[in-house]
Amino acid sequence: MKNKRQLKILNLIKNEIIRTQKELVKKLEEMGIDVTQATISRDIKKLGLIKIPDKEGGYKYAKADQKSSAENKYWLKKMFNNLVADIDFSENLILLKAVKGTAGGLGEALDNANWDHIMGSVAGDDTLLLIIKPSHKTEKVFEDLKELMN
Repeated sequence: MKNKRQLKILNLIKNEIIRTQKELVKKLEEMGIDVTQATISRDIKKLGLIKIPDKEGGYKYAKADQKSSAENKYWLKKMFNNLVADIDFSENLILLKAVKGTAGGLGEALDNANWDHIMGSVAGDDTLLLIIKPSHKTEKVFEDLKELMN
């Protein structure tokens, strides 16, 4: 049932604009699949879904596919322009302030981009913390990320 549900989720986000977990739960229930929002949240994480800007000025779920370096940079730039409000760093940490509800998607996108020297990320609702290694590369990563905001 889990695999079937996850395939349905992938099909839904590919063919429809799904903006929230609540919408996803409703669509699955319309298809006869009873599911809780907690289960959907786990599925989203397992499937590597992220929120990206849609054509209507909102955000929708999408699969964080492995893209070429140029495509990744394009999408990251688009995400940073639309979602990141502020960025700062200290020692080996970079802190991003983002639009409410989008920090997890930003972290997932950066994790999937395999950005040099970013060990990983920790996301809250509107805050993303990046861990950089080695620490002397933090300022370089910060400047590269800041460039995405321009």
